[in-house]
Amino acid sequence: MEHALLILIVTIAISTILNVVLKRYDIPTVIGYVLAGFAITSIFHFAEESKAFLMHLAEFGIVFLMFTIGLEFSVKHLKSMKKEVFVYGGLQVTLSGLLFTLLGYFLFDLQVTSAIVVGFALALSSTAIVLKILNESHDIHSGYGRASLGILLFQDLAVIPILLMVSFFTSEGGSVGTMLLETIGGAAIIFVVLFLLGKYFIERFFDWIMSTDSEEIFLVAVLLGVISASYFAEAVGFTYSLGAFLAGMLLSETKYRYRIEADLIPFRDILLGVFFVTIGMLIDWHSVLNYAHYIVGLLVVIMLLKAVLIFGILRLCVQTRTALKTSLALFQVGEFSLAVFALARSHDLISSELNQILIITVILSMIITPFVLKNIKKLADAFKSEPETLRERAIVGTGYRDHVIVCGYGPIGQKVVKTLKERNMLYVILEHDVRVVDAVLSEGEEAIYLANAAQKMVLSHFNVEHSAAIVVTIENELQRRLICENIASFSDRVKSVVKVNNEEEEKVYKQMGITTVINARDTIANLLSQEVLVCHLS
Repeated sequence: MEHALLILIVTIAISTILNVVLKRYDIPTVIGYVLAGFAITSIFHFAEESKAFLMHLAEFGIVFLMFTIGLEFSVKHLKSMKKEVFVYGGLQVTLSGLLFTLLGYFLFDLQVTSAIVVGFALALSSTAIVLKILNESHDIHSGYGRASLGILLFQDLAVIPILLMVSFFTSEGGSVGTMLLETIGGAAIIFVVLFLLGKYFIERFFDWIMSTDSEEIFLVAVLLGVISASYFAEAVGFTYSLGAFLAGMLLSETKYRYRIEADLIPFRDILLGVFFVTIGMLIDWHSVLNYAHYIVGLLVVIMLLKAVLIFGILRLCVQTRTALKTSLALFQVGEFSLAVFALARSHDLISSELNQILIITVILSMIITPFVLKNIKKLADAFKSEPETLRERAIVGTGYRDHVIVCGYGPIGQKVVKTLKERNMLYVILEHDVRVVDAVLSEGEEAIYLANAAQKMVLSHFNVEHSAAIVVTIENELQRRLICENIASFSDRVKSVVKVNNEEEEKVYKQMGITTVINARDTIANLLSQEVLVCHLS
């Protein structure tokens, strides 16, 4: 255990220093984490069990990522994405897998079984990197974001039959029929438990948790739900990430969706960092030197063929720029392929040399990805300029635009909403008290959400940058201050209206950049004075 703790300390130290330096040059943190992992294995020599500890810890990063993605996509939303998941995803995995299988068999002289496993592993893209960056850039709901997500979801499902293929090719007495039956049975169990039983239990469970009024207990309950669903999916033969995604979809139907998402973001980002460190730890610098020409050639061929194939599939169904952006987003090979290669190597389907070449090729493709995604608009413009009439607009969060965000649904918030309703203005209410939300929902008000506006991610989710205005009516001074600090961190185009209690607060918020500050004490005093004058004149 002491070695495990030592490797964790060294990992955090190197990652922090590298990312601070790289951030000055606007290089994504993913690269810093991968380089940190490579540095650790090249400079220090830790026991394999210590590395295994870090890799097990890193799996939670993917779990939390897929859970938060699931929160964004309810069952209803996923039904609307049938084409993206099953048509685009199915065609991409099948055609890419077959193409790389043929290349492996004819050009690299692999055995048929080895070529199939390697070919379909190379068809997978990086869920961790692509979805992380799409979330950060708020492109997850754009045209190419939806297409990318759909294809990645199908790829996650495809991991299961690919791993089954490895077991089938290497088993001596196993039956493919039995394996398929076990997989179908496992899928049925997951859907029954998570969607039928969970639908009648989960919201009541969180209502009970919320009755404690404890943030700590609420967070523990969320972690329990995520980890339990992941373990359950793995126990019946699926991946941890698929279980987490399904759990997120289940909770997306509840009123706790936004609060859960905001609470889990820090855990997700930290553990994803650990995951990328473990990716860097797989690189053997001796292999980089010995097989550099093979690696570079393979890297170019795989990325080019994959991008062209994805573009060709999507071009028939979507706009050219959407197809182009999706192909640029998914040209890399993903982290799940590394698990396939590890299993194939353990069963002697591929040699250790080929395994290391493939691993380094995959990691290099993942390292290139953040730079491409960060400049995806410029790259797309280089191939096809964006027509003004068909400009892609990302639908952030709930899809609201030119709306009024009302933070707090107390007496003042209610009066503000009433006025907005009378004028037929689009609005959304953010309220952190579950009792208030329950009461308002029962009255038929659908535009209220259980969410803590003091968290920047929540404001971003509700598209504050493209709102008509944001009104803060919170009475709690600390909460009001946090919300205003978050508003000020966005662009100065955001029109904000905040109620304060005194001149000191008014001065602070004006310096902060809040557009309109209403001093309640002065306003009431002015109204009283006016009334006195009216009485006197009459």
